[in-house]
Amino acid sequence: MKKSLLALAVLGAFTTAASAQSSVTLFGTLDMAGRYVKADGQSRRLSEVTNGLNSSQLGFKGTEDLGGGLKAGFELLADLAGADTGSAPANGKLWNRRSVVKLLGNFGEVRLGRDYTPTFWNLTIFDAFGTNGLRSSLNVQQLYGSTRADNSIGYFLPSNLGGFYGQAMVAASEGRTELDKGGRYVGGRAGFAAGPFDVAFAASEWRIDAANAEHFKQYNIGGSYDLGVAKILGYWDRTTFINAKQNTGSISAVIPFGQSEVHVGYDRSKLTNNGLSSSVDQIKATYQYNLSKRTALYTTASRLSNKDATRLTLPGAAGATTASGKSSGIEFGLRHFF
Repeated sequence: MKKSLLALAVLGAFTTAASAQSSVTLFGTLDMAGRYVKADGQSRRLSEVTNGLNSSQLGFKGTEDLGGGLKAGFELLADLAGADTGSAPANGKLWNRRSVVKLLGNFGEVRLGRDYTPTFWNLTIFDAFGTNGLRSSLNVQQLYGSTRADNSIGYFLPSNLGGFYGQAMVAASEGRTELDKGGRYVGGRAGFAAGPFDVAFAASEWRIDAANAEHFKQYNIGGSYDLGVAKILGYWDRTTFINAKQNTGSISAVIPFGQSEVHVGYDRSKLTNNGLSSSVDQIKATYQYNLSKRTALYTTASRLSNKDATRLTLPGAAGATTASGKSSGIEFGLRHFF
């Protein structure tokens, strides 16, 4: 009897130790909003949408302690953009937002799989509105690089470098011959953060297919400073492809008070191609009321103005505007983290 009790105690100890060394977490976001958008030359449109304040998504992540300061981990993240209708992601990829396995240690972190590109991070981190819906600075971009890369290998510097941080990524052109470099992505990001200050620079080169003599190139710099009463954020981005060159700038601020936040911002892009130029401006504002740390009510208003022959619209419009037309929209929504 005593031996049986001793064996059970030992087994329980090993089970507890094993469970303490590894963990898996379910997490996600649901964000639903009613959106009203109009554009010059198009009928007005009212719709229910996701991704107003944050991206609706469902994910799993986990880590395992391997001992000696070494850990293994993974993250799977699926898009729930069709959560308002229960539909699957339009691109057919189950874990379309992120699917990586990683190894962490004193050397830093290595990731393999589908992940966000270094150049994308500056656009979303240094914009008070992120990159969603009516709020996104991507609404003014006529020429855009890449948000994610498949078949990638990434490296992240360790976090104990006195505020310095950085990453590098290479994405393979899987299934192609050695002479065909189509789909290959190479990029990197380096920054410094201390107290209320944060700044980072990123650059990338992406070849879409072998027929293109020119690569898709992108580089940007972004920064933020927290004044206490408000946080100021901004970035500048330059993207080129063949003869097209685009410069995009964004400036925004977050003003917290009580359980509320006010976000204000301005974005502008200018594209030149074979001597012709066109530009787009956007002004935007969001009021967010935090019911808790995980749940918030919000309303966003945005107005996009085209110049020259540009015909961009806000997300949810019935179609393109007239040349040099305008597009405006407003939405009311509820966001919950879980």
